[in-house]
Amino acid sequence: QGRLVESGGTLVQSGGSLRLSCQASGFTLDYYAAAWFRQAPGRGHEAVSCITSNTGERIYTDAVKGRFTISRDNAKKTVYLHMENLKPEDTGLYYCAADLVGLDPGCSRFIRPSGYWGQGTQVTVSA
Repeated sequence: QGRLVESGGTLVQSGGSLRLSCQASGFTLDYYAAAWFRQAPGRGHEAVSCITSNTGERIYTDAVKGRFTISRDNAKKTVYLHMENLKPEDTGLYYCAADLVGLDPGCSRFIRPSGYWGQGTQVTVSA
């Protein structure tokens, strides 16, 4: 049974940095595109960033461009989200997804229940 497990979320001050990890097991991550989403109280499910399985193409939502970087290490079966210059509005539950989809348009093809989805890791940014 395939699964994704996120880690790395914590409380951090505004302007700080974090790296989130998404560990895959039970399936071959190499073939899957991957994405990070977040959800904050009072706000909907938001796609933060996604990355292709093999071309390295990356897409970011406007709110995080220049501050967040998505990457993957298929040998470690892990997808990362490196976050810099964090802001209070970045607070939320961050979770990852993997699916056999293209990034067209953007990260919109990641739709539950298709693919694999993690349970999330909480990021809280204090002002």
